[in-house]
Amino acid sequence: MSQSTSLQEPHADHGHDHKNHDHNHGHGHEHSHAHDHAAPAKKKAAPPAIGCGACCGGSTHSHADGDDDDHAGHDHGVLPGWPRIYAALAVALGAEVAHWYQLQYVGMALAIIAILLSGLGVYKAGIQSLVKLKLGIHALMAVAVTGAFLIGQWPEAAMVMALYAAAERIEDQAMDKARNAIRSLLNLAPETADVMQPDGSIAKTAVNDVPMGATVRIAPGALVPLDGTVTQGQSAVNQAPITGESQLADKAVGDALYAGSVNQNGELQMQVTAPPGNTLLARIVHAVEEAQASRAPTQRFVDRFAQIYTPIVFVLALLLAVLAPLLADWSWHDAIYQALALLVIACPCALVISTPVTVVSALTAAAKRGILIKGGSALEEARKLKVIALDKTGTLTTGSPALVHWQALAAGDDADAAHVAWQLASRSDHPVSRAIAAGLAKTLPANLENTVQDLKALPGRGVEGQVHGTRYVLANLRMIREMNLDTPALEALLSEQEKQGRTVTLLADDQSVRALFAVADPLRATSREAVQLLKAVGVEPIVLSGDNTATVKAVAAEAGIEDARGSLLPEDKLQLLAEFQKTKGPTAMTGDGINDAPALAKADVGFAMGGAHSTGMAMETAAVVLMNDDLRRIPDTVRLSQSAHSILWQNISLALGIKVVFFILALTGHATMWMAVVADMGVSLLVVANGLRLRNWSAK
Repeated sequence: MSQSTSLQEPHADHGHDHKNHDHNHGHGHEHSHAHDHAAPAKKKAAPPAIGCGACCGGSTHSHADGDDDDHAGHDHGVLPGWPRIYAALAVALGAEVAHWYQLQYVGMALAIIAILLSGLGVYKAGIQSLVKLKLGIHALMAVAVTGAFLIGQWPEAAMVMALYAAAERIEDQAMDKARNAIRSLLNLAPETADVMQPDGSIAKTAVNDVPMGATVRIAPGALVPLDGTVTQGQSAVNQAPITGESQLADKAVGDALYAGSVNQNGELQMQVTAPPGNTLLARIVHAVEEAQASRAPTQRFVDRFAQIYTPIVFVLALLLAVLAPLLADWSWHDAIYQALALLVIACPCALVISTPVTVVSALTAAAKRGILIKGGSALEEARKLKVIALDKTGTLTTGSPALVHWQALAAGDDADAAHVAWQLASRSDHPVSRAIAAGLAKTLPANLENTVQDLKALPGRGVEGQVHGTRYVLANLRMIREMNLDTPALEALLSEQEKQGRTVTLLADDQSVRALFAVADPLRATSREAVQLLKAVGVEPIVLSGDNTATVKAVAAEAGIEDARGSLLPEDKLQLLAEFQKTKGPTAMTGDGINDAPALAKADVGFAMGGAHSTGMAMETAAVVLMNDDLRRIPDTVRLSQSAHSILWQNISLALGIKVVFFILALTGHATMWMAVVADMGVSLLVVANGLRLRNWSAK
């Protein structure tokens, strides 16, 4: 990569969709997802707060923000630990026994102790909430428990507060379990590495202290401690924790290794290419954590609903307490008691927590399958997809093209044309250029001099450069036509190659076309099955490619896709995506690098191939990254989105349904504080358990 074409300009397209794969993973390349990982965060950094911070009128800031009264009760500074909760439950039970035996003062004392053990933090947060005129769960609980105590229901007040604290603590731990599941991946990477010393000895070194460029030995059966490149040895490696693929990956000299994968059967030596905090594994975890911290559209809607709903219910409870004795011949005691029960059941904690626990569990399940979904919005949008535009090269095909045929178009020009083409191709990082350079290198003498100057990328066309003062282009037919160098004979030659599904690149100077190079890129083994699965979930696949139309249609037909469009520039793809979104519905785009970035951003959901190679542009732009380049993960994402949507609305319906039932009971005078707390906390735990089911989701 001696020219800036590899990263700073769009790659030469050669008439097809090869992208600039950034193979710098670990070689000093950092994208923003890893910018704060200067030091390894594993086992130390706390994940972002997810929880239902907006519950009952709060906000969804992190727990450290300190500007909300309760964060739905998921605040370790408010809720006591389990020993105090156990003690509070025991003392509250004692208060109940004292009440049965009419030991009033003993019972009241025990009730006060139980409330102080379990609810002191809740009272403090509730008072702060009331001062700020925010009616959160702690404010509601403080008012309800105090009111119950004052009207003589002190055993219920004590037990309600103790049960509330216990249920909220269980709920809090369940959310932590969902939120932290992905962070457990970081524990896969060992804390030490066997570093080769200059004298040939081995020093066991903490991974934090292993310098870039160091040589590390990985014994058979050992975990890979850092990202690196194999410098010696051959072995099979289990990369399932990183890519989600079940099959072992064969590794040899020059291949990439990723921290957290397991060396199977042969000793390897590798050169470290990334610091501990910037390994692919660390970046995956960080990206998922950021996604978990973002709020899905359904969650934002529920949060807004809760902020309006809670004050309304508070007013309704107040009206019930005041008007029922005047209009319905209730006693003041009964009216106040039913109003307090209504306050307890009013908290929409179950409603609000139903969304984040479901989304977090779904994101974690996806990451374990090699699908990196960057937020709840992408997760929810995937189920709506009607069309998916697929890039050809590197997406439907392997992206590892090989030179299968070449010929000089002038007699006796073979050696010179091959040398010039090799010089241009070897200075470009384009996959087709690399294939041409590698193929020609096998036939040319070793140690050839590369004299190309002023190499430039021609987006959507190819590359050009000066060789011994002459301008040459290595480009597609579009560029040749623009140079007015195409002939019927040339187009016939190209048509013959394209019918075989080959991509043709031409070498030309300003006067004539010098040579033809045909490159073939095999279809991915999973492409046909992926296309069938996409159709099964109601998503129409369409191929959009910069390659010539004949080649695109040949590859698409092989994959089972009817609609294929070729000879497209990046701006053409954007125009077609906009057309599909207008006429067909929500549209996804799948690509594998820099040239696809605009389309990935334009699509309703962008899927990036090549996650295991960490193309910075793809990771930044796409909403979903397929870590193992397996197209079957796209229909998996659609099905996961459908499952998450179903569970979301199961939870929302359940939470609201239980609330409605108890509202009716309270308004008709049949609710009790016990029933209210069991209903509120019980349904909270139920929706959490239902949402957590997605952690073990698998495609069927």
